[in-house]
Amino acid sequence: MSKMKLIVNGCAGRMGQALTRLISAHDALQLLGGLEVAGSDALGQDLGALAGGSALGVSASDDALALMAEADGVIDFTTPAASAELAGLAAQARIVHIIGSTGFDAAQQAAIEAAARHATIVKSGNMSLGVNVLAGLVKQAAAQLGDAWDIEIVEMHHRHKVDAPSGTALLLGDAAAQGRDVTLDAVKQSGRDGIGAPRADGAIGFAALRGGSVVGDHEVILATQNEQLRLAHRAEDRDIFARGAIEAALWAKDKPHGLYTMQDVLGL
Repeated sequence: MSKMKLIVNGCAGRMGQALTRLISAHDALQLLGGLEVAGSDALGQDLGALAGGSALGVSASDDALALMAEADGVIDFTTPAASAELAGLAAQARIVHIIGSTGFDAAQQAAIEAAARHATIVKSGNMSLGVNVLAGLVKQAAAQLGDAWDIEIVEMHHRHKVDAPSGTALLLGDAAAQGRDVTLDAVKQSGRDGIGAPRADGAIGFAALRGGSVVGDHEVILATQNEQLRLAHRAEDRDIFARGAIEAALWAKDKPHGLYTMQDVLGL
C-alpha cells in the first residue's frame, strides 16, 4: 500500500515541528513538504533541522499550490485566516485538510464549509483523542443530569495563547449544550465581573486562565445542591494533538468530501 503524502502547514511552529517528527517516523506516511508564510526565515530550511533533528531532505516552502498538487493531505495548526484560505486550495486540489486551528469567525467558518464540498476536511477545537472522549462524556452527563445541574467550564493555557475561551473549552461547551438540546450561543456565559451578575438559569459558564507554559488544562464542573461532578483533561505535551491529527488524516484518506470532526474519526 502506498504511503499517504502529507504537507505540514506552519512547519516552523511548535505544532509543525511535532508533526514533522511524528510523520517522518510513521510507516504509513510520507512527509512531502512544509509550508510557511512568504518572508519567513524558515523558507528553504530542512524540516528535520527545523524540528531539532537530522536532515530529512524536505524543505520549507511558501508555494502551497505546487505542493498540494502532489499531496494527499495537509495538516494545519496555524491561524483562522490561514486555515480558511488553505481550505480553498485543498478544495481545488481535492485533498484531505486537517484543521487544528481555533478562533474562527462566521465568515471563515462559512468558507471552510464551502470548501468541504470538494475537499475532505476534519476540523476540531482539539485533536486530542482524550479530549474528544471527554466531550462525549460531557454530552452524556449533561443529558442525564438535566437543567438542575449548573455547568461551568474552566480552562488554563500558556500566556501566549490569543483566543479565549479556548477552542477546546468551546468544544466541551458545545457538547454540554447538545446534551441539553440547546445551542451554545443561546446559553454561553463568560467574563463575569462586578456586582449584579447572578448566574442565569441553564447557562454554561466559561472561565479562561492564562499563565506560564501550560499546554492545556480543561475541567467541566456540573454542580447542584450539595453535589458536584468534575470531568477533566490535562495535556502534558503538544505531541498528543499531532498524534490525533495524524489519526484524523489516515481516517479521512478514503472518506467522501465533507466537513467532519474528531467525533466522526472516533466513531462517537
